[in-house]
Amino acid sequence: MTLQLFDLAGADPARRFSPYCWRVRMALAAKGLAVETLPWRFTEGARLAAHGAEKVPLLLHGDRAIADSWTIAEYLEDRFPDGPSLFGGDGGRALARFVNAWADSVQIPGIVRLVVADIPAVLDPADVAYFRTSREARFGQTLEAVQADRVAQVEVFRRSLLPLRLMLRAQPFLGGAAPLHADSIVFGGFQWARCVSPFPLLAADDPVAAWRQRMLDLHGGLARQVPAFD
Repeated sequence: MTLQLFDLAGADPARRFSPYCWRVRMALAAKGLAVETLPWRFTEGARLAAHGAEKVPLLLHGDRAIADSWTIAEYLEDRFPDGPSLFGGDGGRALARFVNAWADSVQIPGIVRLVVADIPAVLDPADVAYFRTSREARFGQTLEAVQADRVAQVEVFRRSLLPLRLMLRAQPFLGGAAPLHADSIVFGGFQWARCVSPFPLLAADDPVAAWRQRMLDLHGGLARQVPAFD
């Protein structure tokens, strides 16, 4: 059965920038699974509603529709046990759940305040008004005001990465000698940022930056093959 993934795209259909979709794309590649990616945009909600979903990522597998990046990762692990493990066992799955929560509550909110006003420039014109209106309502201010102090705020963000940085000084991946899904979860946020904004999140000598380069090299350079700013 063909796997299909609804994947958030910009004006250029090759620019795929959702951090959550990247978690899934890296998981599929790690499992060695072929997938057809379907470019989806914010104003195309009806395409997802037809499958009972409201947002991407949405994975279709035969007559199954699986939403939410974490749920999809667990589905891939359990449905395709013969491929490489995403978690390396039950303990790794539990730790990856913690990393998922950390990324959602610390990393992604930290990044959004540094790049959100850059995103409209890469969107399809039909999505721009929706994106600006919905995000400005969420933040209670203009997108430009959200990231107005980003030169100062990026230092706060970089400090928030200290636990990640300390781990990556000792080993090449969160998974140890080789990446696991925990790496893909965190990488998704950085891949989102590089696809939507030229603003540098990481110092060049940061071990996190070196790890990001190793992640970009995985799976034949899958993540390097999309339009990005660095």
